[in-house]
Amino acid sequence: METRVEEAAKKKQCGFNCAQAVACTYCDLAGIDEVTMKNLNQGFAVGIGVSMEATCGAIIGAVNVQKTMKSARNIITSFKEQNGTVICKELKGIADGVVKRECIDCVRDAARLLENELG
Repeated sequence: METRVEEAAKKKQCGFNCAQAVACTYCDLAGIDEVTMKNLNQGFAVGIGVSMEATCGAIIGAVNVQKTMKSARNIITSFKEQNGTVICKELKGIADGVVKRECIDCVRDAARLLENELG
């Protein structure tokens, strides 16, 4: 598979939320058109519903393209091993002031992990 990591990053820079950026980049592999995929992932911005309390949207976008629970679990586990957490507010350093990962890099990480699972 030719990498689409930078395509996902570009979508993020062009106004897609993190979940949309990843999911829409690979929507053809899920059999869904981009408009539908973007709409389905709208609520997963900033840790779901802009709450920062839940899972990083980039991971959700990657998981939404997956076809197996095992692949989804692998993405989550690998992301957490790499970045220390999967929770949006922890990645953004809200509690401790230490940003662990910028959104654009979370998008790149999730896209790369998704590609690894897709083979």
